[in-house]
Amino acid sequence: MATDGHAVPRYVALAGPTASGKTAAALAVARVRPVEIVSVDSALVYRGMDIGTAKPSREERAEVPHHLIDIIDPRETYSAAAFVQDARRLIGDISARGKLPLLVGGTMLYFKALAEGIDAMPAADPEVRRRLEAEAAALGWPAMHARLAEVDPVTAARLAPNDSQRIQRALEVWHTSGQPLSSFHAAGGTGALASGWPSAALISLEPTERAWLHERIAMRFDAMLASGFLDEVRALRARGDLHADLPSMRCVGYRQAWEALDGDRPPAELRERGIAATRQLAKRQITWLRSMPQRRVVAAEAPDAIQQVVRQVAQIE
Repeated sequence: MATDGHAVPRYVALAGPTASGKTAAALAVARVRPVEIVSVDSALVYRGMDIGTAKPSREERAEVPHHLIDIIDPRETYSAAAFVQDARRLIGDISARGKLPLLVGGTMLYFKALAEGIDAMPAADPEVRRRLEAEAAALGWPAMHARLAEVDPVTAARLAPNDSQRIQRALEVWHTSGQPLSSFHAAGGTGALASGWPSAALISLEPTERAWLHERIAMRFDAMLASGFLDEVRALRARGDLHADLPSMRCVGYRQAWEALDGDRPPAELRERGIAATRQLAKRQITWLRSMPQRRVVAAEAPDAIQQVVRQVAQIE
């Protein structure tokens, strides 16, 4: 039930780590059942960031309606709270059109926020942020990560020691509210964005063999490089209004490419560093998924993985 006591539409969620085959599975579902796809991906929201995000192609998006792709400029920010508001509206609209809302992606915080609710977090505090940036410049982000682990071990456990953007935000929330960021993500949020919208199913494409996923990640990164990923980042830099600390430019792959073009890292290391960062992202995504016991797991490397997803969705009333 929604927080106002009225019945709300249901949706099907298809989650999984990066490169696990979610797009192909979603398109297969769309060929046998009338659906509209809602992207659950914090990188696909940005316009002009196509290659490095493995954004669905124009042909794929023409085959079935997609939502929450190309909705903001890279200089803007998008949050879990904004996603919950947008997703709730879209779920209602899609259901009203007689179609099944199919939420597809790998940003697990968004899935969790929609299903369990999220309290409105404190607004950004520029003074606190400047102080944290100064401390990080002196101590390094791994030391700031260690500090976060002392006050919010739950959030620290899911962040990489060099994930400066998220470490900074988590510490900022702690300093401004006196509460850990994880407390705002707790089940059953009580703030204005408490959701509790029911999922008819959470289907998770999860590899049982790490080597299989690692090979897929490497192949996809190589394909991105061959498709002009570095030129895409050059074009973004040439705009003149973007910088390396924006959330968009800290997306996996873009951060490494930006550093390579800055000369901070040898260009020859881009492939290795981009693949390593993507593997770390996938590991964090799988950790999130394993905390969701209600999910229906499909082995991503199974020869009939897509058919299994299609069958599961077909059985949902």
